[in-house]
Amino acid sequence: MAELDTVARKDWIPPKADRVARIRARLREVYGTPVVRPHGDGIAELVLTVLSQSTNDRNRDVAYLRLRDRFASWDAVRDAPVAEVEEAIRPGGISKVKSQRIHDILVAIGDPLDLSWLADAPVPDGQAYLCSLPGVGRKTAACVLLFSFDLRDVPVDTHVSRVGTRLGLLRPGAGFDELHDAMLALTPRGAEWELHVNLLRHGRRTCAAQRPRCGGVRAGADVPEPGAAQPGGAACCADTSVSASVASQTRSSPGAVTAAGSPKSLRSKRKRTFPAGMSFVAFSVVVLSVRRTRAFSSIHTSTG
Repeated sequence: MAELDTVARKDWIPPKADRVARIRARLREVYGTPVVRPHGDGIAELVLTVLSQSTNDRNRDVAYLRLRDRFASWDAVRDAPVAEVEEAIRPGGISKVKSQRIHDILVAIGDPLDLSWLADAPVPDGQAYLCSLPGVGRKTAACVLLFSFDLRDVPVDTHVSRVGTRLGLLRPGAGFDELHDAMLALTPRGAEWELHVNLLRHGRRTCAAQRPRCGGVRAGADVPEPGAAQPGGAACCADTSVSASVASQTRSSPGAVTAAGSPKSLRSKRKRTFPAGMSFVAFSVVVLSVRRTRAFSSIHTSTG
């Protein structure tokens, strides 16, 4: 499916707060409200995020568990031959690259292997430090800051980027750093975890890259109801014909987009609570393997 054409930075107008609020509310009605429970282990989050690259959740989880079963501590992982680390994480894919990256990151952190100080550091300082580590970019840094310490940062992965762009929240064609800056700017304080998780859920369950299942809605609808076509609607949020929605966010087409295509009802009207960290379902099984090294007693996860 073709994506929206790139919008020049000079022509882009960020979404207004009320638009973000409507989208956030619609997502919350469909996907629930994540429970924020940061787990406090920055090293574990850092390694887990590296393992998550270019693989699925199951393979990532298996690789992480094998790593923790093989080595008693992060110091042991750092000091082990890279080939042994590679063998342990092989089910996670591209293990040669990931094992070297994990080794380089742990060496760069030095002694002690501890990132708990990030909880009290200014977010820009934490971002700068994490991004100075080998192979660590804005998304990985945001995962560590948000999921470990509940700090104000928002990871923008492929799902969040795709959905945010299709909904006119993020500029089509924006670079990675701009996407993170823009996502953080539009996210209300305290909603970082919720908006990230629900945009990600919408991208995984409904607004797929090639065959979105959101049904037909008019261009003005902020968030389509999964699987339900709206009366008079012809385009879903993932179709290029919804470009009018994005055009309303640009200086060249300042006209407002109507909300006539908003669904009258959503699939679920009751408030549902989902445990936090949905993008890191490994934690539900990690607890078992980490008891001998470090407890994750505060981690609660969802497989949704």
